[in-house]
Amino acid sequence: MEGNTNTDKVISIRKETQEKGIRINKYLSDVGICSRRQADQFILDGKVMIDSHRAQMGERVFSEQKIICCGKEVIKSEESKVLLAFNKPKGIVCTTSSREKNNIIDYIGYEKRIFPIGRLDKDSEGLILLTNEGMLSDQILRGSHYHEKEYVVTLNKDITDVDLQKMREGIPILDTVTRPCEVYRLKSNVFRMILTQGLNRQIRRMCEYLGYRVVYLKRIRIMNIMLDNIPKGKYREVTKEELQELKNMLTVNGKQEKKQAKNRQSKDRKQNKETIKNEKKQKKGRIWIIEK
Repeated sequence: MEGNTNTDKVISIRKETQEKGIRINKYLSDVGICSRRQADQFILDGKVMIDSHRAQMGERVFSEQKIICCGKEVIKSEESKVLLAFNKPKGIVCTTSSREKNNIIDYIGYEKRIFPIGRLDKDSEGLILLTNEGMLSDQILRGSHYHEKEYVVTLNKDITDVDLQKMREGIPILDTVTRPCEVYRLKSNVFRMILTQGLNRQIRRMCEYLGYRVVYLKRIRIMNIMLDNIPKGKYREVTKEELQELKNMLTVNGKQEKKQAKNRQSKDRKQNKETIKNEKKQKKGRIWIIEK
């Protein structure tokens, strides 16, 4: 996607590995094997070899060394960068492991080596991004930058205004309290939620804490990338304009983005209060939609 800039990056990687070495997790990320976070896990699991020994966390590698990850030799490639938007069906697992028969890589069957940016639960569906660019993946997954992800959630029963407000303010799960988030009622048991963090099965755990069960969960947006009309089980390449806007958003300093997010949340809380007042005026049982 980025033309000659990719060749320049490969040359930069080679120069760095020749002169002073490069940390193994960064190396695997830079050549497009996986994100740094996933690379760290591969190292801890003993799946990364440097020459004839198992890689250690923080170890540096040099250009003349042979790197093996998950049983395959790592080859520095000069192929163009890829960013796909995929509408994941329920039942597909966001892993690159071929041991999982329903893994996302085999399902898509893309011609170039790619990996998912983050995860979407097996029981959930909707938007997930896939790339061969480790640095891009790391930037998107960096929780401190408060990147937004939007979902539509359907519960097993009607949800109260009080519980919607509790979710907006934060729910105690996984030894922490979730960040304040945006929640908008769509129907009596359906709502939109915009998160700026990605705890394990976060939405399902938040709902379970309040006594509800998620029966349908769909992600419809990651930052500026929308699911829109991508058919279920299909993908499209992210456009140049979308990619440029995404990179512009990623270059925003984390503190600035956090401040912007808090300002948005403050405005949203005011809107949410008005929303609750309006909801109470509606007749019981009436289903209506609140637009942002």
